[in-house]
Amino acid sequence: MTLSMSSASLPVCTRMLSNLNHILSKAEQFVEAKKIDPTALTTYRLAPDMFPFTRQVLIACDAVKNGVARISGVEAPKFDDNETTFAQLQERIQKTLAFIATVPASALDGTEDKEITFPAGPGKTRTMTGQAYLCNWMLPNMYFHITTAYAILRHNGVEVGKVDYLMGAQG
Repeated sequence: MTLSMSSASLPVCTRMLSNLNHILSKAEQFVEAKKIDPTALTTYRLAPDMFPFTRQVLIACDAVKNGVARISGVEAPKFDDNETTFAQLQERIQKTLAFIATVPASALDGTEDKEITFPAGPGKTRTMTGQAYLCNWMLPNMYFHITTAYAILRHNGVEVGKVDYLMGAQG
């Protein structure tokens, strides 16, 4: 049996964003229990040239929503990128999940050879086939930013582990 574009994307993205949402819930509980300012986490970055936590979550969501939209040929919703709190970031994740739930599998399946041109840095574009874009750009980008968000929280003492990353609330 071959792996379809929809089965390689929609369930994977849904699971990982749901897990990220779970991790954010644990971070919110952490700041409440420790009575610390949430911005100590939401504005934290691992290195001076990396984006802060909040931006990592936004980019993970954008990788999914824009990626699914590009592959399927549907219009991606526009988000304002003004989220600053854990609750707002969780809402952003939910909006992204709600959007990808509206994209039918049939819009993704059969797009393996479709040419997709997308932004790849300031003033740059890149073109890949649908399958290459999904496997070599969209999913790795999503994983990178979710992993970085996880690492920021873990580095700062939030009790998250591999099970939270892989299983979320189902763990």
